[in-house]
Amino acid sequence: MDKTAQSVWKNCLLFIKDNIQEQAYKTWFEPIQSVDLNDNALSIQVPSKFFYEWLEEHYVKLLKVALTKELGPSAKLLYKIRMENTYGNKLPFTEQIPSNNRQPVKTQEVDVPIVQKNPELKNPFIIPGIRNINIDSQLNANYSFDNFLEGDSNRLARSAGLAVANKPGGTSFNPLLIFGGVGLGKTHLAHAIGVEIKDKFPEKTVLYISAEIFTQQYIDSVKKNTRNDFIHFYQLIDVLIIDDVQFLSGKTGTQDVFFHIFNHLHQNGKQVILTSDKAPVDMQDIEQRLLSRFKWGLSAELHQPDYETRISILKNILFRDGVEMPEDIIEYVAKNIKSNVRELEGAIISLIAQSSFNKREVTIELAKQVVEKFVKNVKREISIDYIQKVVSDYFQLDIETLQSKTRKRHVVQARQLAMFFAKKYTKSSLANIGNQIGDRDHATVLHACKTVDNLVTTDKQFRKFVDDINKKLSL
Repeated sequence: MDKTAQSVWKNCLLFIKDNIQEQAYKTWFEPIQSVDLNDNALSIQVPSKFFYEWLEEHYVKLLKVALTKELGPSAKLLYKIRMENTYGNKLPFTEQIPSNNRQPVKTQEVDVPIVQKNPELKNPFIIPGIRNINIDSQLNANYSFDNFLEGDSNRLARSAGLAVANKPGGTSFNPLLIFGGVGLGKTHLAHAIGVEIKDKFPEKTVLYISAEIFTQQYIDSVKKNTRNDFIHFYQLIDVLIIDDVQFLSGKTGTQDVFFHIFNHLHQNGKQVILTSDKAPVDMQDIEQRLLSRFKWGLSAELHQPDYETRISILKNILFRDGVEMPEDIIEYVAKNIKSNVRELEGAIISLIAQSSFNKREVTIELAKQVVEKFVKNVKREISIDYIQKVVSDYFQLDIETLQSKTRKRHVVQARQLAMFFAKKYTKSSLANIGNQIGDRDHATVLHACKTVDNLVTTDKQFRKFVDDINKKLSL
């Protein structure tokens, strides 16, 4: 007997019913109707997009197992979402979306160059053993412009981001480089631009990736002799977002391949968006030809949020979580946590948790306790640049002198201390430390650390230098 959509779905439901709770079955599976069975692809109709998203997030594996039992390993699942048409015509319309956990079905149309001999481009995001070869944007939809609140500290970057989202590749902001300190919203803004572009231009292929993962993918492609496939894949992207581009520092091979990808995208009117913890002029060990391209478009800095912006951020979080809090407590938190948005969010969320879990009323006293503990527990992310600044200020030198080739004793000692504390407080390699502190090699850094260790035990004055600087870095 030939299988029909109804018979296949009926058997799937029997299997599903045995594997989940009755209430969940009634809520999420009884309303579903089977629509069509065509070429091992079962189409099911669901009442809303939320319904589809819930099934994909919570039950996609169960659906795949049930469908494979009925139709074999090549089974596919398609969702048909019936929606009311709000554009004058009263008839509803249907949107069709394929399940993510299925045999490859292109979600974005990509033109492959005819000169490419092997039409099956290898996607560097594919994990061996997983058959899904869709180009996933890697975007987090929770990071949107709606919850990226505008203030004096971020107005330029946010406005430029919106301009790019409205006309990707068509503005003079290409590339758009967003830079600033830790926790100020670089990654949030980068995602928001990508999410907005996907909303306005669904046909565009958008890809978000960190420079660290990009580097690892490149290394893997070299090992597997698929470097050309790697380059061709990235040349297909319409909007490429690279987060923490400063991690390309010192990685010559990765910089070279990114240079070629960047050129191709830029010349073909594609949009490139970069984030960094420093401005192009301050980036160390990045090739000049790449740095010059970073400067082609717009470099927009994110600053620490001012008091009014911090108030707005806190109120937005409370509104989002459905929590009411007295104005004086919001003001207290905003006045006492100034460094960045991430710490601000962490403090207010901790305050909400303390209140709800311990059934305590939110008071100024509770706010003081939470903020005090939170601020004490937040460790400053100490960079090599910051260490050089602290050491230079302590010895009343400028950073250029600290990094210079001079052999004057007090400058040499200051330089050695900077290297010693960079090794102590950062995760950077000896080579990277030496590179950033006057373009020295790793052996020089190792010698500096040994010298400091020896002088601490033999020189009382030098030991005071170490203690004083250590206190400043530990604040």
